[in-house]
Amino acid sequence: MTRHDSTTTAPLDRIAKIETFVVSIPREVPYLGPLRDGEFINDKGYLIRKGNRSIYPASDLSVLVRITGESGVVGWGETYGIAAPEAVTAIIDNLLAPVILGRCPSEVAVIWEDLYDLMRVRGFFGGYYVDALAGLDIALWDLYGHRAGLSVAQLLGGQRHHTLPAYVSGLPRATLAERCALAEDFVSKGYRAIKFAAAVSDEGIVQEMAALREAVGPDVDLMVDLHWKFEASEAIRLIRRLEPHNLYFAEAPCQPEDIEGQAKVAASIGTPLALGEEWRTVYEVRQRLTAGTCGILQPEIGHTGITQFARIGQLAQTFHKHVIPHASISTGIFMAASLQATAALQRVPYHEYQHSIFDRNLTFTEGDMSCAEGVYTVPTGPGLGVRPADALLEHVRGPIT
Repeated sequence: MTRHDSTTTAPLDRIAKIETFVVSIPREVPYLGPLRDGEFINDKGYLIRKGNRSIYPASDLSVLVRITGESGVVGWGETYGIAAPEAVTAIIDNLLAPVILGRCPSEVAVIWEDLYDLMRVRGFFGGYYVDALAGLDIALWDLYGHRAGLSVAQLLGGQRHHTLPAYVSGLPRATLAERCALAEDFVSKGYRAIKFAAAVSDEGIVQEMAALREAVGPDVDLMVDLHWKFEASEAIRLIRRLEPHNLYFAEAPCQPEDIEGQAKVAASIGTPLALGEEWRTVYEVRQRLTAGTCGILQPEIGHTGITQFARIGQLAQTFHKHVIPHASISTGIFMAASLQATAALQRVPYHEYQHSIFDRNLTFTEGDMSCAEGVYTVPTGPGLGVRPADALLEHVRGPIT
């Protein structure tokens, strides 16, 4: 039976069912490009990039969340699942889902806070637990939007942007010459911002920056992802060598926990420092902003969910910082969530465009989300504005009905 609030005739459509699914989508070329010397795919399907000492799956892994209301209306969510995604599904299935059955999706921000509190004394404030919250949170916002007949951007207070500038993320080719040619190709298609990855800059980071600048000309914004590779003083020296080539931002120079090092770098360079893809809550962001660590925030909605993404965006505004959201391996569901949440923010010069992932994912989602000629189109329609296509469900591990 559908229940109603005592002050309105609108149905609440309480949560009736929550399901999780691990998705594995094959890749011809591993994330960040071909394998380098000494890199290999192990028997569990993972590889370690020597350039940044980080583990990646050989296929694209993610976790989908489906929440069904009492009326049968469905909300879809997705969370970061590129390493051991079964950890995320176990947390949702065993801990989180049972305690929110019967709740109303319009209470989504309160539900996030209640779930965050469940593990307060158990070291919960990062990692898989909060990633699990993100997937649930996105699905609840989607369900809420469908019941209200409004997009997530509208639910967040209003849609400021219907399109968003996109920067090209990564040039997954084996040689510097090939990467420069790929950058030129994107510029010819209308893109005006490109980020290269230090982890695979085999000929040298400064040399790569110089070659890319020569290839694309003076009017394209060039960024570098330093993948947490450097001690603060090393990062300062390196970034200063990149700045004569008109570096737009430097991303993640020091290890994520080195707040003092990040602040030292930010204070010693003339280029904005960009941080935040690994942050999950506004609590992590606040201490870094007060420490003066960055000029650009890069929230990853697969870690934050919509509730925390919106709060991070609002906090960034109070510090007069730009937000340039991060985009990771996904199926397209949390990418749509990121575009929706970003569309409600001010001070958004770009949104990351993972071309090797996003373009493929358009075949796995239904909706009008797109990226062409350097610009994202924010999906229209209620909730996220996209739904999983049948082609995506074919890549789910295990049965789905």
